[in-house]
Amino acid sequence: MIPFMEREVVEKKNWIDRDDLLDIVVVSESTPGPIAINGATFIGYKVAGFFGSVCATFGVVLPSFIIILLLSFCLDYVWQNEIVQFALRGIRAGVLALVAKALWGLFKKTPKNAFAYVMMTLSFVAVAVFDVEVLIVIVSAALIGIAAFFISKKAGEKK
Repeated sequence: MIPFMEREVVEKKNWIDRDDLLDIVVVSESTPGPIAINGATFIGYKVAGFFGSVCATFGVVLPSFIIILLLSFCLDYVWQNEIVQFALRGIRAGVLALVAKALWGLFKKTPKNAFAYVMMTLSFVAVAVFDVEVLIVIVSAALIGIAAFFISKKAGEKK
């Protein structure tokens, strides 16, 4: 969804800029729910206020809801179908490529310094190795970032 949102709302429509999209992705990732819904809600609000957020949210949710509703009537047949199984494998590979592209795009836009690399590494290890809850990692990273800001500000005043 992130590359799609970037292409549609930043490049084609010019509703927001890349920095706004990066902020939306960060906030969307730290709030409950799928990034597409959270992102659409934030973009809709930024573009057209409250009613824009409602319309954008429904615009993202409604097509998936209708497709899932229709599929639920023939779920047993669909899941057992060999063609569907192969299609799902292909979709997984495609999704992995899109996630990797989005990750690379976010990485390029993120400031590169020792603090960022340490936070990135610690966050990855906490989630991937120690199975720490993602929300705990996000909140912890935010608190550490705030603390680092105040420490650097205080160190700057002492000079």
